[in-house]
Amino acid sequence: MRNEEIIEWLQERVRLREYRLTFHAELERDNDQLTLKELEEALLSDIELLEDYPNDPRGMSSLVLGFTNKGTPIHIVCGRADSLQLIVITVYIPDANIWLDNRIRKE
Repeated sequence: MRNEEIIEWLQERVRLREYRLTFHAELERDNDQLTLKELEEALLSDIELLEDYPNDPRGMSSLVLGFTNKGTPIHIVCGRADSLQLIVITVYIPDANIWLDNRIRKE
């Protein structure tokens, strides 16, 4: 899939509420005090696909960057359970000790 197709599929799943969070994603969301509304805002914003993991042993997944309506950056690792459901594998606010400008990992 091309980046645009991945983004379109992710956003359509969110609009249709055809997604679920893993236990890990729920823990990380809670740790960063992110609401489900903020997660949805970020996924429905002008998201960028930062990394693609087509050979992930758990299944094809992608890291995307989105922003809440208040401008908070959020990283979301998304995968597919099947052709109809989006799985949010993890979600977090990028750590400035790890990320430059929310898009590039520090070396």
